Amino acid sequence: MPQKSLKKILVVNPYGIGDVLFTTPLLADLRDNFPKSYIAVLLGSRTKEILENNPDIDEIFVFDKGKFDKLPRIKALNMLFKLLKKIRERRFNLLIDLSNSSQYGFIEKFFLNIPRRIGFNYRNRGRFLTERIELKGYKDKHIVEYYLDLARLLKIEPKDKKLKFPVKEKDKTWAEEFLKSNNIASADMLIGIMPAGGLSWGQNAKYKHWNRKKFAELSDKLIERYKAKIIILASKEEEYICEYVLNCMKHKALSVCGKTSICQFAALCSLCNFVICNDGGPLHVAVSQGTPTISIFGPVDDKVYGPYPESKKNYIVKKDLSCRPCYQNFKFNPCSNRRCLNAISVDDVLEKVKSLKIV
Repeated sequence: MPQKSLKKILVVNPYGIGDVLFTTPLLADLRDNFPKSYIAVLLGSRTKEILENNPDIDEIFVFDKGKFDKLPRIKALNMLFKLLKKIRERRFNLLIDLSNSSQYGFIEKFFLNIPRRIGFNYRNRGRFLTERIELKGYKDKHIVEYYLDLARLLKIEPKDKKLKFPVKEKDKTWAEEFLKSNNIASADMLIGIMPAGGLSWGQNAKYKHWNRKKFAELSDKLIERYKAKIIILASKEEEYICEYVLNCMKHKALSVCGKTSICQFAALCSLCNFVICNDGGPLHVAVSQGTPTISIFGPVDDKVYGPYPESKKNYIVKKDLSCRPCYQNFKFNPCSNRRCLNAISVDDVLEKVKSLKIV
């Protein structure tokens, strides 16, 4: 298919916050190379806000597979067919599928009638695609780089290397007024603490979480050493983790766990001097705002899932054990004692704070 005929492009990424942010360099390259094309995305409702203000896309379609699976069959099928009809009416001629799922591929081929469909072939799940890159898993390079490999199938040499999450002025204003109302001035050192890590891993998320008591001890030391103001951030579902940290602290901290939209969350991150967090979607939100980060990595390979792009503003705390990473190629074999995380001390993190040269 000639490049000039790529008038309508659909990009599919049904996964979490980090994965959708990892898609934004690809979207920017598509817009740069096809400035007049109509570019749309299909994703879940939890990540919709991330792209609502993104100038590189024209339309967002939402499909929540989890919600779909819980609905009565007739109601679920009715919802799905309405969505497919709407997408089909757009007459897309290029699909970029980041789902690694044969279920999505089957629907895209037989119900959406999109002639050119590119993506990855993981365990033969890309068999319904017209062009595919063989994939055993993500290893040795960042996921963003894998996504950009798909751009090369379109004869695009990727240029954009930043995560993009534009925040609306109303959310910036809200964040500034929220901090002011809680006696945090622009001159104060504000440190964001994220003791959870997002919802993508479900029940296995705990294996990525550094010890909560250590987060509390770290927060107290930051207050004592640097007269910092601490803001604790997480989702509503993770509020219990924030409460545990707050109850373990000697000093007061401001918690906004479960009290913000994802855009307000990003706006607060942008106002922090730096954030300290676990591996997960919230880390990448902070990175997208240009906020310096210190991220704690345990079972996951930071070369693949770490801050992108590499920067002196983003530091990683980890222990190089022979058993890590134990999450590789979409397979997870955790140990019971979480050695990789338990071996990380509060002082290990404080050393990275010094390295930021902000305090």
